Amino acid sequence: MELTPVGSGGRQVIERYSAAGFRVSGIVYAGPVLVFPDTTLSWEGAAATSESLAPVVSHGDVEILLLGLGRRMSPVAAALRQALKANGIALDAMDTGAACRTYNVLIGENRRVAAALMPPV
Repeated sequence: MELTPVGSGGRQVIERYSAAGFRVSGIVYAGPVLVFPDTTLSWEGAAATSESLAPVVSHGDVEILLLGLGRRMSPVAAALRQALKANGIALDAMDTGAACRTYNVLIGENRRVAAALMPPV
């Protein structure tokens, strides 16, 4: 799915997503990714756990984490929500397409947002 980027001001913008991966600011990533305003990383493990999302906490400048769970929603462990909240990060889980679109809107508003995205398979 192609997305229409909003003015990004030099920040990472999600341009496309598919079952194979993502294109972020002109670079193609196979598989799951963690997208921050200043960088994009392959998401090792791609499971919504405190351990796999540690880079979000250590990034230090995130107030909202959008969790793209593929094509369908699934429950997020309360312990994960609590761990992120303890670090000042609100978690918003949704399908991957919605997470990509929401990330682009929030980054266009200069919000302190990150996205943990699983391909929509």
